[in-house]
Amino acid sequence: MEIYKDLTSPASQEFEKLLNSQLSKVQIEEGKIIEGKINKITEKFVFLFVEGLKSEPVLDINELKSMGLSEKIKVGETISVLLEKIEDKHGEVLVSASKAQKIKGWEKLIEAHEKNEPVMGKIVSKCKGGAIVEHIDTGSLMFLPGSQISDKPLKDISHLMNEPQKFALIKLDRIRGNACVSRREIISSFKKEDKAKLVAKYKVGDIIKNAVVKGFSNFGCFFSVNGELDVLTHLQELSYTRIDHPSDILEIGEKRDLKVISVDEDKLQVGCSIKQLYPDPFDNIDNYKLNTQYIVKIEKISDFGAFCSLEEGLITLLHNSEISWSKKNNSAKKMLKVGQEIPCVITEIDKDKRRVAISHRLTQENPFETFEKKYPVNTIVEGEVVNKNEYSLFLKIEDLEIDGFLHCNDLTYLNNGEEELAKYKKGDKLKVKILEIKSSEQKIRVGLRQTQPDPFDFFKDKEKGSTITVKIVKTDNKGLTVRPEGCEMDFQIKKSEIALNAADARPSRWTGGEKVDVGIREIQLDKRKVTLSIKYLEEQQRDIALKTYGSESSGKNLPFSNLSESLKKKSEEEKE
Repeated sequence: MEIYKDLTSPASQEFEKLLNSQLSKVQIEEGKIIEGKINKITEKFVFLFVEGLKSEPVLDINELKSMGLSEKIKVGETISVLLEKIEDKHGEVLVSASKAQKIKGWEKLIEAHEKNEPVMGKIVSKCKGGAIVEHIDTGSLMFLPGSQISDKPLKDISHLMNEPQKFALIKLDRIRGNACVSRREIISSFKKEDKAKLVAKYKVGDIIKNAVVKGFSNFGCFFSVNGELDVLTHLQELSYTRIDHPSDILEIGEKRDLKVISVDEDKLQVGCSIKQLYPDPFDNIDNYKLNTQYIVKIEKISDFGAFCSLEEGLITLLHNSEISWSKKNNSAKKMLKVGQEIPCVITEIDKDKRRVAISHRLTQENPFETFEKKYPVNTIVEGEVVNKNEYSLFLKIEDLEIDGFLHCNDLTYLNNGEEELAKYKKGDKLKVKILEIKSSEQKIRVGLRQTQPDPFDFFKDKEKGSTITVKIVKTDNKGLTVRPEGCEMDFQIKKSEIALNAADARPSRWTGGEKVDVGIREIQLDKRKVTLSIKYLEEQQRDIALKTYGSESSGKNLPFSNLSESLKKKSEEEKE
């Protein structure tokens, strides 16, 4: 022991150097996992020897048994432990085998996650939102979301409990120490491998027999091939003619032959075509001529029309509007049947858009042309009201399949059109005049008032500045309602047109029934517009008086309270 007294001597320095070099071989540090060898076993504890520690760490035997390490409880066996504290207040070393196992397990999970490798585990319990999976190698617990249990919904997972199986590590939170796994990804990867083998069996040009229509989308149709592979046929590959949706020509469950036109082994997709199984019918389109009649066969009926074939594969649409001249119940579903053959006229051939338009009604006599020949414009006919809306009546004329349109403004010259319309009902018979026939627009306009004398003819021999006598019909705050003598129409005189003097411009001066002269301030026969005014007549008479009388006192007995003032003003202007 004398060597420790003088640490400056060469011998003591050499000993210190040797001691430090031996201790440096064993790195002892709290928070690290170290290896300890069992050198003593009692009924409750296991004692470990760890090089570099002056005390022997102690482990509880029950801790080791709960970790599944019963077989390792033997003298000489090595146990991994976490060094929690080199020396506590009692001078003992604190270690934990379970914590060491957990940390080692977490490191294995990190390694598997970084390498994108699956891990072995077993579902040990259910929990909210999924299940708990135990990592078989380390015992670490991981979360399995319900959506990741399988590739299809499962009501019962009892058959999966405690069964060793592979899981994919889809999320790892190193800060919180949480791991999330997926069984679904493992299943999908197996299916992907199987699908890759199926896709590899096909090559471009292969013919697939009896593929079953499985589902539709806006861009195409999915077919099931032998119940093991789904293939897609795009919308433009279903038919040589333009269609808006696969359901226009196909039905779920229907069987069709397909031609393979593409194979994508990366996306595991097989693209197919129906139309490429047949020659392009548009190669023969020059055999057909515009405005020529052909017999077509109805292949399919939809809400908006019927799909008809001119020949095998050459499908064209007969729209509802082209079935009949009549606008009533013009529906392919009500008027036509699949398999029926009907005559149609080709109205359009568009080679760029690969479209052919046809019409069935053009093979029939146009009832509007027939009507026009029988009832030219200005003819008086009798019609029966068959329909009515908020602003018009529809009249059936004789037994023709077309209706005449009668607007409420053409009902009467006298009353408000909408008020007059309320007087009529279905079944009423009216004599009307044919006002307009537009065969191209399938429109016939008729009028009732045009069959009656026009009260506006009263103004045919009148002009602006004329004076007429009217009868006051009624008064209100806005003015007067008047009716000219010899006319059946009423007109409005605004309050501002009642008198020159604002004090006299009162509608209340009249009670109704009085007669008064008025002037025609404005008249437009073509627009059926007339403006009547008492004030305008007074202005005319005042101008005459001003020219006729030259003294200030003249005209005082005339019916113009302001004439004297006007004369005075005129005199002053002449002096200047």
